[in-house]
Amino acid sequence: MKLYFSPTSPFVRKVMLVLYLKNLVEKVQLVPGSGTPTQPNKQTVGVNPIGKIPALATEAGQILFDSRVVCRYLDKISGGGLYPSDDTEFAVLTREAMADGILDAGVIALYEHRLRPEGMRHQPISDAMTAKMERGLAAFEKDAEAATTGPMTIDKIALAAALGYLDFRYSGLNWRTKAPKLTAWYDDFRETPAMLATAPREG
Repeated sequence: MKLYFSPTSPFVRKVMLVLYLKNLVEKVQLVPGSGTPTQPNKQTVGVNPIGKIPALATEAGQILFDSRVVCRYLDKISGGGLYPSDDTEFAVLTREAMADGILDAGVIALYEHRLRPEGMRHQPISDAMTAKMERGLAAFEKDAEAATTGPMTIDKIALAAALGYLDFRYSGLNWRTKAPKLTAWYDDFRETPAMLATAPREG
């Protein structure tokens, strides 16, 4: 399999966490696929017309994207377990979507700052994305017991990727002061082998 990736993408990290937790790392070749909306990566566009990563080329030649689809596929081929089939299924999927929403907002705010010339930046957009991140964080903190306890499921992986991204790109948000329950869980989880191996890095 080939995974089109970037070492700083939080959505790629989510997939990489699944690869490590499911012992699939050795079965995947990493293909650099970094790009931006204004300068998409040609290799990535060649497999995903939208130009976004992660994208996975399976052994059968099928191309899968985005992170939610890739994670579900990897879980399925490795015996399952990350996606419950009981009455918690949709709560888990909704929390996964909320974690991804935090990441979406963070990436949009980053692009607003990095891609627009200084005189064209629109602060209300950045403020609105920050507010989304903070609302998502508050919702997770309120639901911390359900979100952080029990068996390893995809919502916990997505949440870990989101909190790691806040540390990486938004240290000024001081999310730990606003979410002590999440902090207690994350500060343990980030020391696990999968989290240490997938820590984002520039370059």
